[in-house]
Amino acid sequence: MTFPAYYEIAPGRYREQFGLYFEDFSVGQIFRHRPGITLTQQDNCDEALDTYNGAMIHYDARYAEQASWKFPLMVSTLTVQRLLGMAGKTLGCRREILGFHEIALTAPVFGGDTLYAESEVLEAADGGDADVGVVTLALRGFKKLGPDGVPGTKDGQFANLVCRVEIFRATRWPAPAGALGAPAREPRFGAYRDEGGVLVEQYGLFFEDAKPGETFVHSPRRTFHRADIVTHSRRAFDFSPQFQDAMWVESRPGARYRVPEALLVGAVTALTTRTLGRVSANLGWTGIELGRVWEGDTIEAESTIVDSRNSKSRADEGILTVDTLARNQHGEQVCAYRRNLLVYKKDASTPYAKAGY
Repeated sequence: MTFPAYYEIAPGRYREQFGLYFEDFSVGQIFRHRPGITLTQQDNCDEALDTYNGAMIHYDARYAEQASWKFPLMVSTLTVQRLLGMAGKTLGCRREILGFHEIALTAPVFGGDTLYAESEVLEAADGGDADVGVVTLALRGFKKLGPDGVPGTKDGQFANLVCRVEIFRATRWPAPAGALGAPAREPRFGAYRDEGGVLVEQYGLFFEDAKPGETFVHSPRRTFHRADIVTHSRRAFDFSPQFQDAMWVESRPGARYRVPEALLVGAVTALTTRTLGRVSANLGWTGIELGRVWEGDTIEAESTIVDSRNSKSRADEGILTVDTLARNQHGEQVCAYRRNLLVYKKDASTPYAKAGY
């Protein structure tokens, strides 16, 4: 196994940890980042309007029909953001990006295209800082056309970014490595799969690798901001005053917005998906217990595998029973439930290789 994605903090209890330390990087390494992401024209329009972008080629389809591309062109900086985000698992221990030697965009991107990222280590320099070293990366973007395709375009590389990134040393990571416990070296806990020298990122345990009695403390944590609460309540068609009415909230003790219950359950569930990433379907929740969560609160989730059994109707999948709970920054439980999940088996016909995972 190359690098672990888990540390054992107690017998049968593991903490997720994503990102390599400076000492883990060496010149010539190639990382294939996963998952990819499919962009839409709505993403394009939102990015243009949120950033005050006045170039109508991004959001006026009638204008774009008369231009050389014929379709609204994806905002360039949006694709850069997504590429950096997709590299976040490998670069999870970075302090900051010092700069870009170049950002080269060599092909257009349109709504419906699916983006993938790959990076190559060009240099790993000490830099003279006790906390970090500097890694120079070539971060490349590749795309697959949407279902309908777009005339005049093709699959392939569309971007090349060369950037200098400060990466924390193992002993200087703000969450000290010693507090994480010992690296879990079993193959099932690997952060990458080696494909002929290319390290392909992978998430999640297969059905056989999820052992009853084991507990996983999930990463990242999540802090709820006021904008999250207001936006999610409106999009959920829930206009309850405690979620969005400033006059009502400010009249109450504490004057804080409350996190909607459905958002809390959804957020806790989402935090489990890096360990439970091989799930093909969520069969449902039972025994849901909720506490109050407010703006500014930070939650951390953990899951315990309770039971595993073969599916009677789906030969490629098994069923896991999982207990999940979340605590706030004060250690108080704010959510707990049990779920049954359909999970892919390791040697079955799965979508991963077919989709480039």
